[in-house]
Amino acid sequence: MPVYCMIVLMEQLLICVTLAVLGLCMGSFAGATVWRLRARQLVEDKAAGEKVDSKELKKLLPLTKTTLTSDRSRCLHCEHTLAWYDLLPLASWLSTGGKCRYCHKKIGWFEPAMELGVAALFVSLYLLWPLGMSSIYEITQFVLWLIAGVLLAILFAYDLKWYLLPNYIVFPLIGIGTLFAVLAVIGTSDMTTTLLNILFSGIILSGIYFILWLISKGQWIGFGDVKLGLGLALLLADWKLAFIALFAANLIGCLIVIPGMVAKKIDRKTRVPFGPLLIAGTVLAMLVGRYIIDWYFISFI
Repeated sequence: MPVYCMIVLMEQLLICVTLAVLGLCMGSFAGATVWRLRARQLVEDKAAGEKVDSKELKKLLPLTKTTLTSDRSRCLHCEHTLAWYDLLPLASWLSTGGKCRYCHKKIGWFEPAMELGVAALFVSLYLLWPLGMSSIYEITQFVLWLIAGVLLAILFAYDLKWYLLPNYIVFPLIGIGTLFAVLAVIGTSDMTTTLLNILFSGIILSGIYFILWLISKGQWIGFGDVKLGLGLALLLADWKLAFIALFAANLIGCLIVIPGMVAKKIDRKTRVPFGPLLIAGTVLAMLVGRYIIDWYFISFI
C-alpha cells in the first residue's frame, strides 16, 4: 500500500477514534441529563398539583439539589457522590460489572446504551456525512449535527421512558436546526429552491402532525411531536429527506407494532411513543437518504 494511502487511512482512523471517545463522553452527559430532567419534571408536576410516583420522586430528588457550580453525580440508590473514576464513560460500568461501586446495586443498561449510541452516531455521521467538508459552511453544519445528536439522544430516551418530549431540549434543538437551515441557505447558489425545500420539509414533518393534533384535539398525537418535527425538518432542510424520514419512522413503527399485536403484547390502547421513531427515521434519512434518492432517480427516472 502506498505511503500516502497509509497516511490517509491512519488519519481517518484517528478521527473516528476521537469522535467515538467524544461520543462516549457526550452520551454519558446525555444519560445524566435525562435523569436530571426527569427529577425536575416530577418536582414541577407535584408543585402543580399533579399525581406523581412518590418512590420515583424520592429516588431522583437529590438530583434537583445541585447547581452548575456544585453539580456532582451520585448513585441513584445509595446517593453516594461518585468519584472521577466512577464517571469514565463505559470503562467505569465495565469495571464494576454494571453495579454501583459502593452499594453494589445494578446500574442497568441505560447508561452504557446511551454512551455507545451517541458514539456510534458520531462515527456514522462522519463516515456517511453527505454534504462534504470542503467549506466552512459544511464543517459548521457537521458540528451542528453532532450537537443535535446529543439532544436527539436525550429526547429519544426521555420519550421512550416517559412519553414526553421536554421543551428544555426541544427548543434548543429547534435553535440548532434553524442555524443549520440558515447555513444551508447561505451556502447555496439557489436560495429560492433551498428555502422552498426547508418550507416543504417543515410541512411534511411538522405541519401534517399539527393538523392531526388540531383535528384530534391532542388525542392522536402530542404537541411535543409537532415541535420535534419542526426541529428535525430544519436539520434536514430538504423535503425529499423529510419524506424519507417520515416513511422510515412509520415503517419502523409498523415493524415494532405489528409483531407486538400478533403476539398480543400490544393492543389498540397501548401507548407507543412516536418521538423515538421520528428521530430514528430522521437520522437514517440524513445518513443514507441522499443515496436512496440518487438510486431512485437512476433506477426509475
